Amino acid sequence: MPSDPSPTPDPQRVWAYRPASPLLGNPDGPLAGLTFSVKDLFGVPGWPLAASTRAPVPEVAESVLVRRLLDLGASAVGKTHLHEVALGITGMNGFGGTEHPFMPGHAPGGSSSGAAASVALGQVNFALGTDTGGSIRVPAAWCGVVGYKPTKGHPAWSTDGVLPLSPTCDHAGPLARDVGAVVRVHEALTGTAVPARDWAGVRVGLWLPQGWVTNEVQAAVEAFASELEARGAILPSVNLPEMLDAYTPIVLSEAAQVHREALRLPEPGFLPFTLASLRQGEALSAEEVTAAHARREVYRAEVDALLETCDVLLAPAVPTPPPLLGTDEVDLPGGRVPLRRAMLRLTVPFSLLGLPSVALPTGMPFVGVQLVGPRGEDGWVLGLAQSLDALGEPLP
Repeated sequence: MPSDPSPTPDPQRVWAYRPASPLLGNPDGPLAGLTFSVKDLFGVPGWPLAASTRAPVPEVAESVLVRRLLDLGASAVGKTHLHEVALGITGMNGFGGTEHPFMPGHAPGGSSSGAAASVALGQVNFALGTDTGGSIRVPAAWCGVVGYKPTKGHPAWSTDGVLPLSPTCDHAGPLARDVGAVVRVHEALTGTAVPARDWAGVRVGLWLPQGWVTNEVQAAVEAFASELEARGAILPSVNLPEMLDAYTPIVLSEAAQVHREALRLPEPGFLPFTLASLRQGEALSAEEVTAAHARREVYRAEVDALLETCDVLLAPAVPTPPPLLGTDEVDLPGGRVPLRRAMLRLTVPFSLLGLPSVALPTGMPFVGVQLVGPRGEDGWVLGLAQSLDALGEPLP
């Protein structure tokens, strides 16, 4: 349960737990002098873990990633709020939810809502988040910062000691104000340099699904694509299917397993939407889940084949600018769509399939794009992103 409140005002409800003094990193490490926040899913000895819910949650061991970052010199200043148990994309939770750092009354994105806000507000140099269906990339885009979701199972970005949502789709990764900060952390963790890459001759598959984004988001993505063309990239259009028919049964069934003890209680303590989603996962049959995994393999083969014809993919990270808190549906050129579907159909393919993805700001405030690379090519994607650091809209 959150306690030991922040000594400074926290109007956006960023912080779930902020101790009187940070956990200091190794002063001789390559990340010495940097501070970071920790999404309240990571196990940190001596710090509470509530996953931004009033329901009981399973215990987890110490996070391998947090310990590694401390050993490398970075100092952890506290834990950030998230969308309740990471099962959502707006930032709502049992403690009121996080508000957008610069647009009062608007959603910051989730589930790594407090993580994105903590870096957008300049409270830390980088933040640790998790991404199961877009939970790093969505809040990064809506808060105007950079978010990196590594290849699934990347040894430098361990999910050991993290309360899971879906072991099949969970990733751990950083958010920061610029790509340079993300690259610095990645280089320290891997011991491998990530040089900036030239875009000349790079084949960029542009995925901009008709009717899935607002006109202003489409304009922002097209302007970003034009900048890549000006740098010598080649941009054929590509198509991807909506993959929620595979993603949703896998994630909800696994989340219900994670929270099975709480679900046995007559009043578990989850928000109504969270509880309904977990009950939906609980009710899925083994055959339905097996079929979803089979569809995932079909999608994997399709996207792997696509990435043999393209070096990287470019896609919108969000379908709209940040909506008002409490928004359930959005009006898009293709019609009115539930907000969850509108968001996740853009980001889910790359977490469902475990592909490295970087969310980058665009010239339009609080609208982001995704760069996506082949599995295992994290350095390639980060190197391309690093050469684009100046393209984003500066934050206040």
